[in-house]
Amino acid sequence: MFDLTAKVAVVVGGTSGLGKAIALGLAAAGADVIASSRSQAPVEEMALEIEAAGRRTLRLASDVTDRQSLEALHDQVIDTFGAVHILVNAAGITKRIETLDCPEDLWNSIMNVNLKGTLRGCQIFGKTMLAQKYGRIINIASLSTYVAFNGVAAYCASKAAVGALTRSLAVEWGDQGVCVNAIAPGIFPTELNRVLLDSPRGHELLLRTPMHRFGNVEEVVGAAIYLASCQSSFTNGEILTIDGGYMASGVNQ
Repeated sequence: MFDLTAKVAVVVGGTSGLGKAIALGLAAAGADVIASSRSQAPVEEMALEIEAAGRRTLRLASDVTDRQSLEALHDQVIDTFGAVHILVNAAGITKRIETLDCPEDLWNSIMNVNLKGTLRGCQIFGKTMLAQKYGRIINIASLSTYVAFNGVAAYCASKAAVGALTRSLAVEWGDQGVCVNAIAPGIFPTELNRVLLDSPRGHELLLRTPMHRFGNVEEVVGAAIYLASCQSSFTNGEILTIDGGYMASGVNQ
């Protein structure tokens, strides 16, 4: 039911963390996968892993803050494969800083990657998907799409906006064969948050998670495969939360 054979997937921010796990998961499900990020070396490494899984790929770096870079990525994918069926927008950054101390250039840089980078990907690849009358777009939201975390207001605002963008595009494009959804991951140890999880704040996050553990990045893959597949044809505008019960939990410790 969830076979992705003959599908072409682009994972922007697909060489580390959740993006890497999703890219490899889509390849394991049969898709040809282009995992792209700003640095060429990890792109090359991911290409080798995707090819080892028996799938086709391209070695293309891109920068979500540069529209021409994403357009070049799109054009080379279309030139090589003739279509693009799946887009995962997984690039993201954060910075812990009190809001009163947050300079506008830092705020803008976080918005530029997390929100506008997602928008650029949706616009560039979405145009082709609309012409095809078929597409699956998966944005990466966050628990902060729903709730606030102290000291990361810019990140929280950007991810709340990603949720709103996901729903808006689902409304605009849903009758044209393009489903736009998002995954809101709970707490998954990655290079982006590893220092945080070793702090008292990380202990609090663990206490608030009913399963009493953090997630493994591979535990996001099943949701991504579902949203990327034909079986999600009536799932549109959904933000699928994978958090071990964090959002369902009150004060339980």
